[in-house]
Amino acid sequence: MKSLLIRPAAAADIEEAFGWYEHQRSGLGDEFLAAVQSKIDEIVRKPLTYPVIHRDTRRALLHRFPYAVFYRVYDEAVIVVGCMHGRRDPMRWKSRR
Repeated sequence: MKSLLIRPAAAADIEEAFGWYEHQRSGLGDEFLAAVQSKIDEIVRKPLTYPVIHRDTRRALLHRFPYAVFYRVYDEAVIVVGCMHGRRDPMRWKSRR
């Protein structure tokens, strides 16, 4: 199994979304975090499952929330570069390294 690295910008994306959902309804932020963690666990187990959408970046959609996890697969690691709402400007994650 590959190691996992979540870039600071991706962690900030997740934290921002958590806050928004938690503001909507107490506990909803935790449900969002659980969905993200479940998807990341799946990505680490089977990193090549999801399609490449731009250069070497892959996208895995969350089921319950309109978010996607953007990540790259390397020999030894999976690197999460973003977790963004489906309507966000794609240039936001494309510029991340």
